Amino acid sequence: MALPVLVVLGFVLQPFNQNWQHLYDNLLGEYISNSLILMLGVTVGVLSMGIITAWLTSTCEFPGRRLLSWSLLLPLAIPAYIIAYTYTGVLDFAGPVQSQLREWFGWRYGQYWFPEIRSIGGAVAMLSLVLYPYVYMMARAAFLEQSVSVLEASRTLGNTPFQGFMRVALPLARPAIITGLSLALMETLADYGTVQYFGVTTFTTGIFRTWYGLDDSVSAAQLASLLLSFVAILILLERYSRRKARFHSTSNKEQRGQRYTLKGWPAFWATLSCSLPVIFGFLIPASQLLYWTLTTAQHTFTSDFVVLTTNSVMLAAIAAVVAVCFALLLSYAKRLLGTPMVKGSVAVASMGYAVPGTVIAVGVMLPLAWIDHTIDQWLTEYFGISSGLLLSGTLFALIFAYTVRFLSVSIQAVDAGLGKIKPSMDDAGRSLGLSPFGVLRKIHLPIMKGTVLTALLLVFVDVLKELPATLILRPFNFNTLAVRAYEMASDERLADAGAPSLMIVMAGIIPVILLSKAIAKARPRGAAE
Repeated sequence: MALPVLVVLGFVLQPFNQNWQHLYDNLLGEYISNSLILMLGVTVGVLSMGIITAWLTSTCEFPGRRLLSWSLLLPLAIPAYIIAYTYTGVLDFAGPVQSQLREWFGWRYGQYWFPEIRSIGGAVAMLSLVLYPYVYMMARAAFLEQSVSVLEASRTLGNTPFQGFMRVALPLARPAIITGLSLALMETLADYGTVQYFGVTTFTTGIFRTWYGLDDSVSAAQLASLLLSFVAILILLERYSRRKARFHSTSNKEQRGQRYTLKGWPAFWATLSCSLPVIFGFLIPASQLLYWTLTTAQHTFTSDFVVLTTNSVMLAAIAAVVAVCFALLLSYAKRLLGTPMVKGSVAVASMGYAVPGTVIAVGVMLPLAWIDHTIDQWLTEYFGISSGLLLSGTLFALIFAYTVRFLSVSIQAVDAGLGKIKPSMDDAGRSLGLSPFGVLRKIHLPIMKGTVLTALLLVFVDVLKELPATLILRPFNFNTLAVRAYEMASDERLADAGAPSLMIVMAGIIPVILLSKAIAKARPRGAAE
């Protein structure tokens, strides 16, 4: 599982060629600056939307709070590249917004100013709208777990509710907020579809151009290793930010303070603040996708679309089963043995989720292509036959990349399920003559059915949404919903991208519902809805 990352890192030791010198002289500074601007902009966007909405829904009572508390997670169901396509269709010169403005005011081209959606600012807005739920769900869980006595103590010392939030609640929730922010920034660095469509040059677009435009796998791998260093810095900064701080919760789950009841203008502003992210992050894009799907239904839902859907579902299902089987194996080994070597191996195997799909695709393609070339050369030399592509350029490469990328998702879910089963259950099964595998099959799996299903669904939907790894590793003449949506949007056929995009969004709603249920179950009893 660590092979793709190790292969990419290994190319740092390779000598730099002329292409790398060209990248260094002309493009590398732009890659770095644009990536940093994206990260800074997304940081401001996701923190402002995520923290404010989390605080309001967890500590205040206002009209629509119960509905908004779970619907604020819905933008997580829409991949960033899909929301980029929809807003381009809505806000571009020929879109309904500018067309209506020209009709109302009699404006012509060049007579008015309108924000350019295809820009780095547009990319920041799109990524912020779909990634703020990471901060929202982490911060909301942290706010709900905080002790009411601490907040009441701050009030007795003369703090207003806002001062108590800034001085007590927010610092206590910092670890959770930083975790959510780190996830959002990793997704930002991993994004390809949005930045490529908006014409923003970042590391991911640079890796694609170097690989396909310059036909230079070495320089592409070296760029990928530089992108990996950004991810590593993010992880280290997250740990350094809380190196000596300790955050303990003394919350009594049987008691939770009453929410502040907002009335009048405060209630209106609270409802509006929590509604806008849902409206702009989910309702408008989903409505536009539905409209495009209905208008193109006659020539969209053909046998080709059925093949696309079948390919996507088949890939996602196989990858989900493979990833969950590996997760069961690794998590159960950690439970049985628990030695430092086993724990370290599991940690290394599950680090793929922090690595962008572009990097993993490069790390998968290079060793598999070498193996294919070596086998083909040997067969040609000794038997006079050519084996062709046995691994690279086949579904095996895709499944392997998906497993490396999303194994961590299933391991976390399986670990949580196994952690709830008492070790005495293992001892009882072994005393009845069951082997370790028998204990897993006959005792653990029946108890963990819900957890395993959750892991399967999460990986399934993540694979459906994955774009860069699929673009690089897919076999010839093999398309998925994500690739078709990308191709249609790249050809400016935005309406034709509606149906495959809508299918992906509909599938993405499933884990969002699971997440909202998980947060509801974890909520302290006194804070019940």
